[in-house]
Amino acid sequence: MSGGTRLENANPLIFQRSGERRLTATDEDEDVADPIDDREIFDIFSKYTYKLSINDPEHPLSLEELNVVEQMRVNVNDQESMVSVEFTPTIPHCSMATLIGLSIKVKLLRSLPDRFKIDVHITPGTHASEDAVNKQLADKERVAAALENSQLLEVVNQCLSSRAM
Repeated sequence: MSGGTRLENANPLIFQRSGERRLTATDEDEDVADPIDDREIFDIFSKYTYKLSINDPEHPLSLEELNVVEQMRVNVNDQESMVSVEFTPTIPHCSMATLIGLSIKVKLLRSLPDRFKIDVHITPGTHASEDAVNKQLADKERVAAALENSQLLEVVNQCLSSRAM
């Protein structure tokens, strides 16, 4: 959150976090092939699994707590090395939507093997500028240029850093 500025959504709804995934003996067995699935990708955004999640740029809350990212909006095809994540901004005119999408994309790029193609986009019908934001997030050159901007990268890294809860 930038100091002294007015919040776009001063009173967001806060949702229950999904909780820690129960692991089975097969999950922990290193000799068993373990394909990446939707829950594993969702766990990347969860404090329970990674001890840090993606934080909202305006609030001291995670994207999971604000229901911006939900497991049902994560799709993985491990065989084709595809990951798709839809996110839902808390308000239809959220000016932080591109930053949130970029933070999700960076978290996935840093967490997944290079073989994965990552698609991050706004849930259809939930944002006034969804086409423009989706176009920016899908453009590899724009994403690369954004990550070369040291000030923007610092803001993204703040979204990805742990916060005391």
